[in-house]
Amino acid sequence: MSKFHYPEPPKSVEETGLSMSFLINLVAKVMYERGTLTPLLISEEIKLSKLICRQLIKEMTRLLMVEAQGLESEDIKSDIRYSLTDAGRKVAMEAMLASQYVGPAPVTLDAFNAQIKEQSIHAEEIHRDALVEAAKHLVLPKGMMAQLGPAANSGRSVLLYGEPGNGKTSLAQALGDAFSDTVYFPYALLVGNQIIKFFDETLHEVVEQDPDMRPLDARWVPCRRPVVIAGGELTLSMLDLSFDENSRFYEAPMHFKALCGVFVLDDFGRQVATPQAFLNRWIVPLEKGFDILSLHTGRKFTVPFDQLVVFSSNMFPEELGDGASLRRIYFKIYVPCPTREDFLQIFEDACHDLGFEWRPNVVGDFFTKEYEEKQHITSGAHPRFLLQHIDAYCRYEDVPREITQENLEIASRNITAGKRKVAAQ
Repeated sequence: MSKFHYPEPPKSVEETGLSMSFLINLVAKVMYERGTLTPLLISEEIKLSKLICRQLIKEMTRLLMVEAQGLESEDIKSDIRYSLTDAGRKVAMEAMLASQYVGPAPVTLDAFNAQIKEQSIHAEEIHRDALVEAAKHLVLPKGMMAQLGPAANSGRSVLLYGEPGNGKTSLAQALGDAFSDTVYFPYALLVGNQIIKFFDETLHEVVEQDPDMRPLDARWVPCRRPVVIAGGELTLSMLDLSFDENSRFYEAPMHFKALCGVFVLDDFGRQVATPQAFLNRWIVPLEKGFDILSLHTGRKFTVPFDQLVVFSSNMFPEELGDGASLRRIYFKIYVPCPTREDFLQIFEDACHDLGFEWRPNVVGDFFTKEYEEKQHITSGAHPRFLLQHIDAYCRYEDVPREITQENLEIASRNITAGKRKVAAQ
């Protein structure tokens, strides 16, 4: 049951917030691609009610854009099929030149902004039990939960930093998984007569609408709060709207699709642009809670910047930007390397996952020799890495798949390049 108000189905063209001419052009493009259709089939394509689609067909008939092609079947309840006339095809082709977008009718920018404000990330509080459940698969250092919880409830920005392989990305994912609200996103929105695709099935997890709830405007999709992760491939240009010159419509940027959820900038500091450049780009959004996007026409418009932004980095804060920029990152949480106790627990969990017999004495001796005596830095990623290499080695040699000192030493040669001596205190 959603605790948020959400858009109800419009009952008329006027209630959609879109003009009659815009919707007629959209229907014409649908029929141009799909051929002869009934109002019900058109309704399923553009996500507006059959009643509104009948209004549109009625007007298109008056304009000589469509003509009836008889009943869909002999059933008395069957629907009338319609096809485009020559005049209708001409309108459709002209509309295609302006934009090849064919799909659900968009929502207005005002409606979009109002819904995002209604379901703000600040509207949901995370309590200890929820975060513990979301992170139960992780071995966390003592005191970490006390830092993560307030960061999640801030709905602002967090820096997770420390040595690689210690679960910073997994922690960020757990923060997102701790949220449980259902929020609503549109398939697309209309800004200055330009269409921006928003809903992304690869990023937005759809949830079933409770059948006992009042109807939802089908142009909106019920979803979990998103967790969107971008890594070293992220560029500054990817933070802007993407306009396709051929299709003539826009794709929303990744951080925009993370609205009301969590946006994780992983491997922060490994992008082509400097960390300072990203922080400069986000100074206003992080401080003021809104972003400014631009259309290729030159029009600029304001959208909410309503999300928990998590920067995950192997670099220390002072290496990432100046004081003014770092001030916009509200929480800075150091993720330490695992202790001996934590390392053994991670190793035991990995053994259960990968089907190895857990041999604590063997692994304990390996830890003493490899990490304590040689003063190598521990990593939460090493146990699973070592077991995977042992598995590969044992299968190759056709020997029992087990944890031995010899097998651990052979496997550890593959992580030698990633080891660094602990700095003198």
